[in-house]
Amino acid sequence: MALTADSVLTRAGIGPFQKKLLGVFGLVWAADAMQVLAVGFTAAAIARTFDLTVPQALQTGTGFFLGMLIGASLFGRLADRFGRRRVLLFTVALDAVFGLLSALAPSFWVLVIFRFMTGLAVGGTLPVDYAMMAEFLPPERRGRWLVILEGFWAVGTVAVALAAWWAAARGIADPWRYIFAFTAIPAIIGLGLRFWVPESPLYLLKTGRSAEAATVMNRVLTGNGKAPLAPGESLTLPAAPRGGSIFAGPLARRTFVMLALWFLVSLSYYGVFTWMPGKLAAGDFGFVKGYGFLVVVALAQIPGYALAAFGVEAWGRKPTLTAFLMLSALGCLLFTVANSAIMVGGALLLMSFALLGCWGALYAYTPELYPTHLRATGMGTAGSMARLGGLLAPSALAGIAAQSFGTAVALFAALLALAGLLSLFIDTETRHTALD
Repeated sequence: MALTADSVLTRAGIGPFQKKLLGVFGLVWAADAMQVLAVGFTAAAIARTFDLTVPQALQTGTGFFLGMLIGASLFGRLADRFGRRRVLLFTVALDAVFGLLSALAPSFWVLVIFRFMTGLAVGGTLPVDYAMMAEFLPPERRGRWLVILEGFWAVGTVAVALAAWWAAARGIADPWRYIFAFTAIPAIIGLGLRFWVPESPLYLLKTGRSAEAATVMNRVLTGNGKAPLAPGESLTLPAAPRGGSIFAGPLARRTFVMLALWFLVSLSYYGVFTWMPGKLAAGDFGFVKGYGFLVVVALAQIPGYALAAFGVEAWGRKPTLTAFLMLSALGCLLFTVANSAIMVGGALLLMSFALLGCWGALYAYTPELYPTHLRATGMGTAGSMARLGGLLAPSALAGIAAQSFGTAVALFAALLALAGLLSLFIDTETRHTALD
């Protein structure tokens, strides 16, 4: 009897296997968040160490996001061709090594190179993680669990904010070195844990390795306390066209819309969180200041993820994404018209809550829009667009943000509202849809 991978995953349900998988992927996901957001938390300290301006110090961020842009596209394609597992092991090792070396950089330009290499690794890890996690989840629970995985980003955000707060409170010289060393620790631990993760059964099926796929599926079944496949049962894939491109045929429209959304959300998110730490540290907004308040802002992300996790299953991927995009635009708009510290603080909390809900919905939605043989490529390409937004945030927007941060946030409000309108043109809803 031939069974699809999704039917076996439905039989296995959600259990200890997926929980362990979530823990492994989530740890590295938190590590990646710490690496990404360290850009904003370390810029001022790097500027002091190497006698630079903050915009000059943010070139470490430019190098990091350039590495992420290249890594997302490169490793996404490699994962579709050579397998998810080996690509993830390589990228996490690269993340750990160059993340740690960043703390020891003897000069600014060596630091920029180390951050580029760290970004290359992080850019490759993020999209492949999601593609692989999606391929171990039953359809009816996939969206919620993918948003939960994205929720580890908030854990990493809180951790790096606490590390920056701790370093600032103790007046440590060159605190950026301690922050970079701290951000490398989860990747080092995660590398060892990644050896437990098997190859994706869908990838094995797509490459004709059905016996290995059955072995992995039996591991999932027995790990969740279910009976393994019976002797007469075998795995098969639903009929689906092979080859093709994410930019051709029925995939073209959704690809172009999703790439636009990833770019606009990324530019706005990194635009806010690259420049906000310095603004708060400078005390520009009254009592809403310092790294302590940034910890509160980071904590506001957690209920955003929780609501997104509920929404993608209860309301659907598309309506949840559209709602969070519009709510993010509203948060940015409120910031631009705020006339008191309380309004500024409320707007920042709303922005943090809603923007991370956007990311949760995007990461749940995007991998389901592509067939298995193009899934990591689609996620990698989307990741590249996100990194392009991150690349432009500390560089192209530097003049606007330095002149008037309020004007920059008003621009983000317009871009997020545009993204909300564009999301209406996504041509399919994938709630409870089987992967092919």
